[in-house]
Amino acid sequence: MLPIIFAILLLGGAVLAAQSSINGKLGAQTGVVESAWLTFAMGAVITFLLMFFFESPSEATLFSVPKWQLIGALFGVVYMLAIVFAVPRVGTAAATVAVISGQLLMSLLIDHFGWLGNSRLPLDPSRYLSMALLMGALALIYLSHRKRALRLAAAAQ
Repeated sequence: MLPIIFAILLLGGAVLAAQSSINGKLGAQTGVVESAWLTFAMGAVITFLLMFFFESPSEATLFSVPKWQLIGALFGVVYMLAIVFAVPRVGTAAATVAVISGQLLMSLLIDHFGWLGNSRLPLDPSRYLSMALLMGALALIYLSHRKRALRLAAAAQ
């Protein structure tokens, strides 16, 4: 079962990278906030249809869940605006690695401290190393992007 779960997660990551690129193009045409709105509106319609056809009704409602759990929607907006703004400027790869770096750092902190009602999973050397390697990947992609930008600027003069 575990390999299937990781395959699904890899697919989810691949789809997010494609979504980032698509939303960056959409944002360049419509504007950052409008692009995010269009994406969330379409997502809401699709999610409603999935919920209507594939899920049993739940007794939980917007008014019955702990209010702090609703902040995830705000975080989704922050992510979408950041991606739509960044991708046209730094490229999909750099934006994706930066997002993944932020996700890993926050995930490690959430696990380590047991925040948000999660079980504690203390940091260990392999977790520190994974963060360092990902930050190294981000640095390499940033340097590659910077070199390309400098070459383009020099060629334009």
